[in-house]
Amino acid sequence: MSKNIESLIPHRAPFLFVDEVLSYTKAEIIGIKTFNEKDNWLKTTFRILDFIPGAILIEAMAQCGGAGVKLLGITDGIFGLVSIENAEFYGKAKFGDEIKLVIENIRLGEKIIKQQGTAYIDEKPILKAGWMCVKIA
Repeated sequence: MSKNIESLIPHRAPFLFVDEVLSYTKAEIIGIKTFNEKDNWLKTTFRILDFIPGAILIEAMAQCGGAGVKLLGITDGIFGLVSIENAEFYGKAKFGDEIKLVIENIRLGEKIIKQQGTAYIDEKPILKAGWMCVKIA
């Protein structure tokens, strides 16, 4: 449904953590990410356990939210993550799992974006967090 993610946010491989934005409204943005063999460099963090680090999952949600906001045409410029609030982890994401990212827009301004989201695997929540981004360029 969405444009190429690289045309929406400045992130590039290997630090691009959203595959596609499926839908976007002023209220909610939904996207997906599947970590696969291209992301093997992440396995060095938990070599034996083979799961995606939580900080990477939060970044994936923030990137999905940023791409959706760009698609909405509300803001212009480059935004940087400045705070993470109330991160709660309920499960783990393994390599090959399709992760659904559901982002709620709380504040969409020209200089500040505040969002919160939930990451799901098979409709089961694995992570909830909130964050704020500010315009940096």
